[in-house]
Amino acid sequence: MKPLLLFVHGWGFDASVWDELRSHYPPEDTLAWDLGFFGSPNQPALPKGRPILAVGHSFGLLWLLHEPGLRCDALVSINGFSCFAQRPDFPGIALRVLARMCARVTSDAAGVVKDFRALCGVLAPLPGDPDAPKLTAGLVALQNWDKRPAEVMAALCGTSDGLVSQEMSRACFADEKIYWHEGGHMLPLTAASWCAGHLRELADKLA
Repeated sequence: MKPLLLFVHGWGFDASVWDELRSHYPPEDTLAWDLGFFGSPNQPALPKGRPILAVGHSFGLLWLLHEPGLRCDALVSINGFSCFAQRPDFPGIALRVLARMCARVTSDAAGVVKDFRALCGVLAPLPGDPDAPKLTAGLVALQNWDKRPAEVMAALCGTSDGLVSQEMSRACFADEKIYWHEGGHMLPLTAASWCAGHLRELADKLA
């Protein structure tokens, strides 16, 4: 049976980040969950008896790895990571950067999210009013969650990713699982066709 592609977005985004990539598939073959950074979370039930290939972008991959009881048959990362914050044995983002974002998000959630999205290369208007508590919870998760080693079917990574360095990617995933593209942190937007091609191949292997 053909797998269902379950998409989960990253911090500071919503499910619409997947629209271009999902357009490469019949509507019944994809599902995008929303974590609720701009409104109520929306996570429809997964169909029973159908293989699930879960795809996480950025924080979405870490969220999938951390989610207890999630039913999926394989995981794919796009610009993702199994650990984000710097540790003695991990070349991640400095904790002080995340702490500053946490301190500011309660009073200026929109500003923090706009700055972050601009860093990722996205200047489009926000999809709604930011939910400060959920954004804060996400930042805390980025500081604390460490799901290494991550068992993924593949990791699609950008050679020019300004958020997740090549060193970070190699520290999260086995070299043979990494597929590089000459792009940045928003491959679902800037390289949707390339991502879709890899996902088709992976889904065929899972079927």
